[in-house]
Amino acid sequence: MRDTVRSLYMGTSQRSRMFRYGLLTFDIGTLLYFVATSLMDHTGWIRQIDIAIAAVFIADLFCRFWISESRVTQLKQTSTWIDVIVILSLLLPTLFTNLVFLRILRALRLLRSYHVLRELRQEIPFFRRNEEVFQSAVNLGVFVFIMTALVYVLQHDDNPDISNYVDALYFTVTALTTTGFGDIILIGTEGKVLAVVIMILGVALFLRLVQTIFRPAHVRHACPDCGLQRHDADAVHCKHCGRVINIPTDGSDT
Repeated sequence: MRDTVRSLYMGTSQRSRMFRYGLLTFDIGTLLYFVATSLMDHTGWIRQIDIAIAAVFIADLFCRFWISESRVTQLKQTSTWIDVIVILSLLLPTLFTNLVFLRILRALRLLRSYHVLRELRQEIPFFRRNEEVFQSAVNLGVFVFIMTALVYVLQHDDNPDISNYVDALYFTVTALTTTGFGDIILIGTEGKVLAVVIMILGVALFLRLVQTIFRPAHVRHACPDCGLQRHDADAVHCKHCGRVINIPTDGSDT
């Protein structure tokens, strides 16, 4: 049984890949659910769904411990403790309200988890050619969600302008892009400090990620002589040293 579960998480069969894609889809779905339910009153049916999601997270965490070669190493991983806090925030929302934003941190496992990146790289030529763009888009989305979650958790109890995730998202995007319409502001000392952090990161990280997404596409292929990693998709010679390079392609025009 343990070998079967390990195969699902780490194997290369079609069944293993479908299982990991299913986990990825579930993670994305729960992320959207967390955002959507912030707009609703937490009625009985939402609590039931929270408990069901927590049960899946518990099963996933248990399986990862069960198949791990070193449970001590697994225990030291940040993702393990994030999952523990996420589970507690689902089962005991009254006690862990201020840590609800850590649910969003499960998004950090998107694509990087379950060998999904490796499989997408092998199976989908379009993804292989544009992997850096996809990764930057995911990093940008995760970054925006984390900043939004921090704004929401730290402000929604005291700030009448931040009543749901949409309000927090609106403020975060205007701050990150340095637009700053001024119709929503963060209040209190912690709010001002958070706004400063968001704006600084907006200039540094946000713009860098956007630049990566929209700049001309390159492919990763190490030049044997100078080691340059990124080349134009149709490059024949290395731009740094002039060596003839052989970049594998699927024969398409792009």
